[in-house]
Amino acid sequence: MKKFIFSIDRGGTFTDIIAICPNGTVKTMKLLSEDPANYNDAPTEGIRRILHEETQDAVDEHGLIKIVHVGSIRMGTTVATNALLERKGEKVALVVNEGFKDILEIGNQARPKIFDLNIRKPSNLYEEVVEVSCRIIPVRQDCELNHSYRTVTGISNTQFFVTKELNSEIVRVQLLDVFSRGIRSVAIALAHSYACPEHELKIGKIARHIGFTTVTLSHEAMPMVRIVPRGFTSCAEAYLTPHVDRYLNSFCSGFQNNLKDVEVMFMQSDGGLTAMERFRGARAILSGPAGGVIGYSKTGCHDTDLPLIGFDMGGTSTDVSRFDGQYDHSLESTTAGVTIQAPQLDINTVAAGGGSRLFFRSGLYVVGPESAGANPGPSCYKKNGPLTVTDANLILGRLFPEYFPKIFGPNEDESLDVDVTLKEFINITDVVNKYNNENLSVQQVAMGFVRVANEAMCRPIRALTQSRGFDTSRHALSCFGGAGGQHACAIAKELGMKTILIHKYSGILSAYGMALADVVHEAQKPCGLIFEEKNLQAIRELLDELSKDCVDQLKIQGFDDEMIVLEPYLHLRYNGTDCSLMISPEKDGKCDDILSSNYGDFQSSFIKRYQKEFGFTLEGRHIVVDDIRVRGCGKSTTPEEPDIEIAVENSTLKPIKIAKVFFDDYWHDTKVFIREDLQTGHEIFGPAVIIDRLSTIIVEPNCNAKITRKGDIVIVIQDLLLKKVVGVDLDPIQLSIFSHRFMSIAEQMGRVLQRTSISTNIKERLDFSCALFGPDGGLVSNAPHIPVHLGAMQETVRYQIEFRGKTLKDGDVLLSNHPQAGGSHLPDLTVITPVFYPNVVDPVFFVASRGHHADIGGISPGSMPPHSKSLADEGAAFKSFLLVDGGVFNETGIVKELKTPTGTASCGTRNLADNISDLKAQIAANHKGIQLVRELIDIYSLQVVQAFMKYIQDNASECVREMLKEIAADTRKRTGGTILHANEFMDDGSPITLTINISENDGTAIFDFTGTGHEVYGNCNAPRAITLSAIIYCLRSMVGYDIPLNQGCLNPIRVIIPKNSILDPSDQAAVVGGNVLTSQRIVDTVLKAFGVCSASSGCMNNTTIGDEKWGYYETVGGGSGAGPTWHGTSGVHTHMTNTRITDLEILEIRYPIVLQRFSLRADGSGGDGFFKGGEGVHRELLFRKPVTLSILSERRAIKNYGLEGGESGKVGLNLLKKVDRRIINLGGKTAIQVEAGDIFSMLTPGGAGYGIKNAETSSNACKNEEEDAKIIRTMANNQRGSGIQRPNGATQSKICQFKLVLLGESAVGKSSLVLRFVKGQFHEYQESTIGAAFLTQTVHIDDTAVKFEIWDTAGQERYHSLAPMYYRGAQAAIVVYDIQNQDSFVRAQTWVKELQRQASPNIVIALAGNKADLAASRAVDYEEAKQYADENGLLFMETSAKTAVNVNEIFLAIAKKLPKNEGTGQQQNIRPTVDHRLSEKRFYCVFYYFIEQKEI
Repeated sequence: MKKFIFSIDRGGTFTDIIAICPNGTVKTMKLLSEDPANYNDAPTEGIRRILHEETQDAVDEHGLIKIVHVGSIRMGTTVATNALLERKGEKVALVVNEGFKDILEIGNQARPKIFDLNIRKPSNLYEEVVEVSCRIIPVRQDCELNHSYRTVTGISNTQFFVTKELNSEIVRVQLLDVFSRGIRSVAIALAHSYACPEHELKIGKIARHIGFTTVTLSHEAMPMVRIVPRGFTSCAEAYLTPHVDRYLNSFCSGFQNNLKDVEVMFMQSDGGLTAMERFRGARAILSGPAGGVIGYSKTGCHDTDLPLIGFDMGGTSTDVSRFDGQYDHSLESTTAGVTIQAPQLDINTVAAGGGSRLFFRSGLYVVGPESAGANPGPSCYKKNGPLTVTDANLILGRLFPEYFPKIFGPNEDESLDVDVTLKEFINITDVVNKYNNENLSVQQVAMGFVRVANEAMCRPIRALTQSRGFDTSRHALSCFGGAGGQHACAIAKELGMKTILIHKYSGILSAYGMALADVVHEAQKPCGLIFEEKNLQAIRELLDELSKDCVDQLKIQGFDDEMIVLEPYLHLRYNGTDCSLMISPEKDGKCDDILSSNYGDFQSSFIKRYQKEFGFTLEGRHIVVDDIRVRGCGKSTTPEEPDIEIAVENSTLKPIKIAKVFFDDYWHDTKVFIREDLQTGHEIFGPAVIIDRLSTIIVEPNCNAKITRKGDIVIVIQDLLLKKVVGVDLDPIQLSIFSHRFMSIAEQMGRVLQRTSISTNIKERLDFSCALFGPDGGLVSNAPHIPVHLGAMQETVRYQIEFRGKTLKDGDVLLSNHPQAGGSHLPDLTVITPVFYPNVVDPVFFVASRGHHADIGGISPGSMPPHSKSLADEGAAFKSFLLVDGGVFNETGIVKELKTPTGTASCGTRNLADNISDLKAQIAANHKGIQLVRELIDIYSLQVVQAFMKYIQDNASECVREMLKEIAADTRKRTGGTILHANEFMDDGSPITLTINISENDGTAIFDFTGTGHEVYGNCNAPRAITLSAIIYCLRSMVGYDIPLNQGCLNPIRVIIPKNSILDPSDQAAVVGGNVLTSQRIVDTVLKAFGVCSASSGCMNNTTIGDEKWGYYETVGGGSGAGPTWHGTSGVHTHMTNTRITDLEILEIRYPIVLQRFSLRADGSGGDGFFKGGEGVHRELLFRKPVTLSILSERRAIKNYGLEGGESGKVGLNLLKKVDRRIINLGGKTAIQVEAGDIFSMLTPGGAGYGIKNAETSSNACKNEEEDAKIIRTMANNQRGSGIQRPNGATQSKICQFKLVLLGESAVGKSSLVLRFVKGQFHEYQESTIGAAFLTQTVHIDDTAVKFEIWDTAGQERYHSLAPMYYRGAQAAIVVYDIQNQDSFVRAQTWVKELQRQASPNIVIALAGNKADLAASRAVDYEEAKQYADENGLLFMETSAKTAVNVNEIFLAIAKKLPKNEGTGQQQNIRPTVDHRLSEKRFYCVFYYFIEQKEI
């Protein structure tokens, strides 16, 4: 009997279901993934509904689905992804080697967002850590340690020393202790276990014997080198798999017999199905998106021979991928902050989907990355959601509510609401028109947002193709996802594509992909062998072994030999590089060796792909086989879709209606068709709209759609206009688009540089930056890779323009690193290339890339000498070296310069080959930038591109001006002036002195470093460019949201730096420490002046190790400083650097070094305070042979600063533990010869705390205040009718001030609180781009001036770091939380604590729960919140952003609770200074008057 075959994609917002019925018909369904009021599980409910519709016999008497009808179920699910995002997995214990308990918390030590002062790293997946005393290290021929270690053999005959044997009994006791605390899942990740798992296997056996139900061994979870990502993967496996198992059990429980004897398969991240019982957490992360890739790759090839770009646009994000006959897999990705090593389809995600929020910020249209999510969703969902891309499409007439299911509104039974969306768009259109002094229509503004969203989605597609050497235009766009059809034509036009493929199931193609997918079993083993003749037999044997494993496992699942296809892969890289490529063999290769005859030619395939992606190959270098992988596929036998009906020849296709749809700048009469009415051969000419039950497809003007025999749609773009007609006048929409395009150029340059470079510094540590510059050398866009490079390269480019003048020609490339030519320090080599355009004499742009080279000569290996006294000590210096002359690489010249010693004690570079290779990579990156700039000019014209370059710079300037104006206003309130001052010291006592004078009128500032110390006889001198970079970094961090990073940031700033000071040294001064040490102190000084947060570790903690043949360089993180609302973060890089650290296993394989310890400091290094500073790092290196150790560090003598009573963090400490057991304090800066067996121990500084710990809160109010009704009534009557104007002839002799601040994460609503209560009453209400909404107004009554201020930052997280500016001097505060969000209530309590500790002693604090509809479902219990308020002496209310219910009442309550001023203490400067009783009553009168507008 034929049965139903179900394929399901359970997404984050919707669950899509396809059912192939016994009679061959196909049923589809779309449900909300979460709808607890109507069903427990969306996939189960979908199956039940379809079975009920088709059979009327879906469930038994117990409500269980009858399995007699179910043939098979194939599913992709976000269950694992959601658990990872929400941290809802199993409690896990992590087992690691002793000394590495924090190795996963530290990770690669880079912070996720480089401009966030409040560094937020994802929480750990593990509950507890068990450190076990066992260790193995690689055997090295150069090891000179005195030892008697046991030797063990790992995979591919790799040899390891066992330096610490495992004590099984101690481990048993440790695990029993964990088990006794209720933990049942354990992840075991030991160093080098990928190759030699002896200790992991023993610990795993002990854990299972104790009774742990989930035991994950890292070498089984993913047998690949690198302990950190492998540790994350094993942790994720242990964390997610029990959670996934619970979901699977719950799913099965909805069916008879728990689905026994029914084939249930789940999609894995690699695009293959696996049996339910084999479905594991770490391989499920991309389960749903993988189905989409399979769907378009299996169906798209029927209608085109072009390679395909998959474009999957959903509600929250958009996934893009590429298919050219075979799947692109990656072996590492990061989700929710967790790096997972596992085979997965190469899918790139951008935070732009139908639910992406719309903002107008400082003249820019901004789309995302914030999303409205499924709840509340877009405005049109009728749940008080924000404006989104979906709303924009609705306003443009591209969506038809009558064809959407009625699943919206509070009860999920209403249609999309056009009226709500229109109202919100009218508001944002008013803001846009006011800002730009324009008269745009609502539709023009909505169209602008759609175009900006399209450009945001084009960026990852360009990166996916262009950065890998593919022409984007020579692809077909395969579009799917619920929102994809609305944007497909526009996206294709932007990318130059002519063909768009839209499958008939495009709205649920991920689900359809499940039906088409193969069952996959993968096997993988590490290798480590050189790809050469003598090793080919061993490689073949491993391939044979893995192939047999795949075949055996697939046969168990019912596949015979004819149905099994094997795909062998070798993970190959050039020796000495880090870039491994997963290579499948050429079947028709020319090699006939023992390996190629069986599996194909891997070597030729690797060389061709390397050449394709990187533009060069490394002749003479060995190829290393890192891993061997075999993918076994059991081929799917899904029945082919039947052909649809053929249209009658010469028949007329009639639309269901003609609708008005907005394209470009006006409305078009647009034909609307129902997809089910379309037949093979029908052709639809745009503009048109095609609607089906699952998606809406827009056929734009100059496009036509054809219906294929399977019912799919092929859209062909006619008359593709490669040249865009855009004027040179400022257009905020084009401004936003160009902002994306300019930044995309810098980003793609960075990708090319990372991929083509050789050295660890650039490829793995990411110590590089790429940028685009205007013809005058002004910065246009700088991909924010390393903050210390921000803006600094601008000085370098301008030096070249001035130095070279008109002599530059097309094909020239310049090299520079000299500090007097805009360099940072000598190892940072900058490669500059002018961009010429046909028929233009002078360069039209410049591109540049700066990368840290491991060695360029000098007095010590690594070219980071701690005791350098002159520039000559630090290596080769170039002011303007012609690296490429008219297209010819000057290898002879550069080799000579790099090899020539620069001083009597110096030598030339110790690593010439890597220098040359990395310089060529930088040239290649610049070449990519040139291609992209020329492409942009070809599309828009040179005049337009350069015009918008200038507008982008002006926009950045305006953002900074607005911020400076607000800081000036706040500074004046606090101090009576607009001058800020700060002083900091280097460890040698050199002062860095800063005075900032801000103009409140025009938003300019003078940063005056007069008083800064003299140039030092050492290397902490910082070139002028470093100070400019530090200022840009600080300004961008304080702005709090994305602004273009370019020359404009500094236009409002005048920087004064004394010549021959430590910040502008002489020509030959040593500077290597200025870039990595002094730069951090400059940031400390700037942030101290602004009072933003406490100081971080203040040092990059530079360590350089090597001899005359090799060098190794690393920087080590520390603790970040606490702030007004946050604790510092531990073990992270801060401020001017964000480089990664080399993985333990890579370090020990490549260098004669053993990492003994890498953990957070255990001595309380973070400064104490109300908010605590982050902990520093403890890192210990054991040397296996004599080498030179160089240390360059700060904060070893002078502590960092805490603000508002916070304590300093502990200083760092550098110790050398000699083999004879002596311990030597090395100080902050030294170079020393170390012996085999010596241990270098570095303790990095902690961050400083913020605020006084356990500060006692004064009484909030005087509760028994007497009212003088007569005075109040008289004052109210006197004021009535006079508005807020000062009476004629009145003289001011008394001053009264009232300041209110709103804080929190869910705005009470400008429409209700500010607009309703404030805007109607005050003349000077302002919308600010930097400080949220605020008002100031002075009201005069008799001889008293009452000054009102209200600062509204609620719901605007980007301003929270500036909160102290707002609540300083405030008499009252309202802390707002969302009644539907428990987390926001918890964070509101943090704000309350901060105000009680930090604000005015007698501040009145009110707690406000907020929601548009107070009747909506809530997460925060009213009584719980009320009790908290009562216990903490807070006023309390709940309000509605729609109706402003209770808002007046809370203001009245605040007014009544304001304390009297007795003429002493802090309040004296805030409250009236004369006759406090009378003045206060007058104040109350005015306050009551404005909120009540009635006689009291």
